[in-house]
Amino acid sequence: MKITEIVITPIAMKDPPLRNIQGVHQPYALRSILQVRTDDGLTGLGETYGDRAILTALRAVAPRLTGLDPFDLNGLERIIGHTLGSAAGLATHGLVGEASDEKTLATVLSAFEIACWDLQGRALKRPVVELLGGKVRDAVPYSGYLFFKPAAHTPSPPYETDRWGEAMDAEGIVAQARRMVDEYGFKSLKLKGGVLPALDEADVILALRDAFPDHPLRLDPNAGWTVATSIAVGHKLDGVLEYLEDPTAGISGMAAVAREVSMPLATNMCVTAFSHLPPAVRENAVQVVLSDHHFWGGLRRSRELAAICRTFGIGLSMHSNSHLGISLAAMTHLAGATPELTYDCDTHYPYLVEDVVQEGVLSFTDGAVRVPSTPGLGVDLDLDSLARLAEQYEKCGFDTRDDVTPMLAVDPAWDPVVPRW
Repeated sequence: MKITEIVITPIAMKDPPLRNIQGVHQPYALRSILQVRTDDGLTGLGETYGDRAILTALRAVAPRLTGLDPFDLNGLERIIGHTLGSAAGLATHGLVGEASDEKTLATVLSAFEIACWDLQGRALKRPVVELLGGKVRDAVPYSGYLFFKPAAHTPSPPYETDRWGEAMDAEGIVAQARRMVDEYGFKSLKLKGGVLPALDEADVILALRDAFPDHPLRLDPNAGWTVATSIAVGHKLDGVLEYLEDPTAGISGMAAVAREVSMPLATNMCVTAFSHLPPAVRENAVQVVLSDHHFWGGLRRSRELAAICRTFGIGLSMHSNSHLGISLAAMTHLAGATPELTYDCDTHYPYLVEDVVQEGVLSFTDGAVRVPSTPGLGVDLDLDSLARLAEQYEKCGFDTRDDVTPMLAVDPAWDPVVPRW
């Protein structure tokens, strides 16, 4: 089996005005969809970020993969390394740590590697979870992801207002959480912070604790706080949080907070590459790593990360971004085969109103997604939807994620400087 053609399609999907430390989501989230075709008529699917820099790197690599055996993942890695060389870092935004060459290569590798895993499974007529060693769980638990948000984008995009409504205070977040739990059955809840003053966000967590006494709770301000503020919030929420995610910036800053608070600290910002692990372990800066196959380099490297976490007694979960069904399927197969997974995974999927995969495979029952059992990733493209979202990309008016500009439309004096509190 040899690769004969790769089609890369940038798409834009409708996205609610979700707030974070940098500002607010644009009305469309950008993704890249990969179709990797082989000489025996199979097509493997991949999905990654859709920003212009990522697209440029994907398009540089794609022609070099013609003739590659999809089972040759080491060869795939070599080709990508030779093609991109010392390309500048391509991190798409500031919520996944600093850009670096290491993450550039890992992000591009992951996109093609996922498609190769899909091809391997389709060729062998086995689901990817079996290629990863077999299921350790039949269904993967996810956490209800809560966001501060206005009722609508400013200015209003050419589509209907999202169904989630406004949530800019404790009452709104609790109502959002109630809907998440009632509709999807989530057993844990995570609040994206960095929007209100830190102690006010702690009060929102306390309101969630009152409303959902049995749900593990998490808070993630994306390094929006100083060390002192992080410690103050940690003390206020002592015994309340399952973990506190990236309260402050950097390994040293996280280590300083970890020495003073009782709950575990989690990260998807200061430990996002293998080179970050030695100093993080030495300083005991983080107790939970939120893996993400998109910027850790795919499924093989994510399994390596899991083994390192097991070795050093570090907890493991999964980070998410605004993603489609191909990524959710890949996450579910990986989590389904990873015994080290100790916390429910993150997902933005409940906010999705359009997808590129056919319906009927991915759904939430009691807060979990059943691991697909059909060959490969277990999902197939809806070509009409792909075409519509590709057209949407051409019309949306931007080609890079930018949370600051739409926030300036709401608040012309907005300053994205961090730490903010």
